[in-house]
Amino acid sequence: MTTSPPRQRATTKPRLAPHPQNRSTGPAVDASFEQSGTPRQPAAAVVAVKRIFAAETGNYFLLLGTTLFLVVFGLIMVLSSSSVESFLSSGDFFNGFIRQVLFAAIGVPLMLLAARMPVRFWRRWAGLFMLVAVGLQFLVVATPLGSAQGGNRNWITIGSFTGQPSEVVKVALVIWLGYIVAKKQHKLDNWRELVVPLVPVAGAAIGMVLLGNDLGTVIIMTAIVLGALFFAGVKLRFLAVAVVFMGFVAAIAALSNGSRSSRLGLFLTGCTSASDYSNGCWQTVQGWWALASGGLFGLGLGNSKAKYSWLPAAANDFIFAIIGEELGLLGAILVLVLFIVLAISFVRIIRANTDPFARVTVGAVMVWIIGQAFVNIAVVLGILPVLGVPLPLISAGGSALVTSMVAIGIVLSFARHAPEPVLSQPAAAGRLR
Repeated sequence: MTTSPPRQRATTKPRLAPHPQNRSTGPAVDASFEQSGTPRQPAAAVVAVKRIFAAETGNYFLLLGTTLFLVVFGLIMVLSSSSVESFLSSGDFFNGFIRQVLFAAIGVPLMLLAARMPVRFWRRWAGLFMLVAVGLQFLVVATPLGSAQGGNRNWITIGSFTGQPSEVVKVALVIWLGYIVAKKQHKLDNWRELVVPLVPVAGAAIGMVLLGNDLGTVIIMTAIVLGALFFAGVKLRFLAVAVVFMGFVAAIAALSNGSRSSRLGLFLTGCTSASDYSNGCWQTVQGWWALASGGLFGLGLGNSKAKYSWLPAAANDFIFAIIGEELGLLGAILVLVLFIVLAISFVRIIRANTDPFARVTVGAVMVWIIGQAFVNIAVVLGILPVLGVPLPLISAGGSALVTSMVAIGIVLSFARHAPEPVLSQPAAAGRLR
């Protein structure tokens, strides 16, 4: 009887079919796949970038894109408007521009990092943020670390670092207001429930800034508080009382300071003498001339004449006048349209959220950014007296740029994911539904 030899098991691996995702990438990719037996993984850096910008809503990308466009536009205008003064002060035309670029390089990562934070993070640390911010502002007004510029003691100097803690107070204030008002959502009809936390804490924050004589920032912070209460659904009669009281306090603060009272008097009565034009009215009049000389299409980027030491704070508070001079009426309208798009983004995010904390916080940030933008533009146009507030995301100034971007990052964290439907629960408070 003959027996056949046993079959030998195949020692070669079977040929694997190409992965469906790699079929369209060419023979080189297919060959590498066949050699390794596993699909090629994307680079870690690409995955990290995709995670940073990952979002489920269009509101997120609308707000992010508009913000980044405003920041880039602001860098271009800071380069143009600050070049002459930078050369006169340091011998370098690009000194102010490079400084602004560095702050933008800090602000963009911080904004994206804030956008990645969950909502519970802001709730948990709202009180601590407020405590730290008020503490920093206390150092400005009560210790030698504080310094004054332009008559306002609103800066802190530690070594070579100089910043404005009042801008940090704005960020902490919007988070804290959202947390407190959402916590007392069902007690908003009782004014005592609002007075107890708001007056001591928000009053201390605003009062610290007022001690530094920065009335413009005080007005913006007051608007933030009123805006948060409005979006929370507080009764209008309570808001009316608050507006009258805060207006009375602002009037006393304006009249108690010599320079502020003189500027207010010139704004109400107008400039009637040569000394008025050369002193209190100089900045406003030079801003008007810059806007008027721009015409419809402007003198061209970099061709401003007002920036040659004619217009004070050309790169800061009056940068809108340089925009109108160099880019004309069309450039000025473009800025207005961008801030309107920014406001639409905020409103869409408020309407898309059912969480009172998110709605109030986003509403407060909207009042801050959009309100300050239109106050700045109104000052340049002469509709309001000179208040010394920058144009958000555009004006030169590191503290204002970084904190504004962090605040927008907080809003992006609320806009990242589509809200889950809420069943069998009362509708969230607020007026934008």
